[in-house]
Amino acid sequence: MLDRIQSAEKKKEASIEPLVESKNCPECQSCSVVEDITRGERVCGGCGLVLSDHHIDTGAEWRAFSAEESDARSRVGAPIRYTIHDKGLSTVIDWRDRDTSGKKLSPTRRSEIYRLRKWQIRSRVHSSMDRNLAQAMSELERLSSQLGIPVPIRELAALLYRKSIIKKLIRGRSIEAMVAATLYAACRIRQKPRPLDEVADASRIDRKKLGQCYRLLLRSLAIKIPLSNPIDYISRFASELALSSPVQLRTVEILRQSRTMGLTIGRDPLGLAAAAIYVASIMLDERRTQREIAEVARVTEVTVRNRYKEIVKRLGINSMSLG
Repeated sequence: MLDRIQSAEKKKEASIEPLVESKNCPECQSCSVVEDITRGERVCGGCGLVLSDHHIDTGAEWRAFSAEESDARSRVGAPIRYTIHDKGLSTVIDWRDRDTSGKKLSPTRRSEIYRLRKWQIRSRVHSSMDRNLAQAMSELERLSSQLGIPVPIRELAALLYRKSIIKKLIRGRSIEAMVAATLYAACRIRQKPRPLDEVADASRIDRKKLGQCYRLLLRSLAIKIPLSNPIDYISRFASELALSSPVQLRTVEILRQSRTMGLTIGRDPLGLAAAAIYVASIMLDERRTQREIAEVARVTEVTVRNRYKEIVKRLGINSMSLG
């Protein structure tokens, strides 16, 4: 009797599984499947056949009408972050000497919490790798804040640094140099590049040493860096020069025409971006000097002048109207 019941259940499960996994209705072969979340059913929109009636809701069972209420009702912790040396998985004893009701702790209890906090900090950083990561993540946070790097790029830079530790690339090299190299690589990967000189100045690392660490990362981690596009620099340079949106649009148009003409091949993208901004600012009567643009783009005035002459000549822009 028991074997008969088990075989019947297996046949029932075998008949249900295709209905659940199939995207088309087995009755009319319709692709319009409607999911009724309140009932937990998947129904065919053509013939009305119920494909499954055991849909599980993986969301929260409570409602929240604001971000603060959602955070208060949530029963999970913060997401994993690579910019924290322990990824944010360890516990933290708060520095405020108060209990859960907000009352101040007694002197005896305060001294106990002080000792617990001290040993808790020591337990979080107990190995040489943890100490290296703690120092590196602190330097990454400082450098990213100074350069105004967004959080996703910081997370990518931290992930690249962790991979470099696994590959043992940190040995014999400066932590500051490797952090700066990973941040520069992350900006290039996310197509939000920063000039190498700007990163070197902010990190207080020699440009030559920073370039060596960057090339080491590319070779050892097999990172594929997209080609540098001068258009990626336009918005930041124009913002620092206080130029309007029409100037930015005209600059992008000039660079696209230059790329079609093959003018960007073998040229420094910083110099091309600076020269295109110079041309567009003159055309729309928001003139900026070559020195101002060169200082923002971190190139020489000679580079701006040479690229400017090439753009004007190849694109057929009337130099008399620019004068």
